[in-house]
Amino acid sequence: MTVTTSTRDAEALTLTIATELAATPERAWQLWADPRQLERWWGPPGYPATFHRHEFEVGGQSRYYMTGPEGDRSHAWFQITSIDEPHRLELDDGFSDNTGEPIDPDDRAHITVTFEPTDAGTRMTVLTQFSSSEQLERLIAMGMQEGMALAMGQIDAILAEG
Repeated sequence: MTVTTSTRDAEALTLTIATELAATPERAWQLWADPRQLERWWGPPGYPATFHRHEFEVGGQSRYYMTGPEGDRSHAWFQITSIDEPHRLELDDGFSDNTGEPIDPDDRAHITVTFEPTDAGTRMTVLTQFSSSEQLERLIAMGMQEGMALAMGQIDAILAEG
């Protein structure tokens, strides 16, 4: 498993998950930029993601859903807010209805992803900034911390393919 730390800070309203990847920052960047690669790891095992829209540019929108083992679907969205390839990516993330549109555009979390070169490859850190303690507690209760760590644990297999 590539996840090295997973830290929740209730006072700062953040969840930080760091991974060590055996790849260059440029290769790690492709895990986010390419929707076919992103959908292979975004979502814990047993809940594969399907991106039916992925505009990887500042202001770009992404729409996706995760399919559960019983066939149920959970829909969500991204909006890219900043790109500094291959060092930093920022986006807003929230839940959507089954057409892909945000249920409540104000109920969003801000995600900052950083890619730092290391001797062994890349340290990818995903910092989620919640808008309130209620949002943080609600998403943690839904299993976000464990789910994201399990999702990132799937990256090694993708990188091993080249």
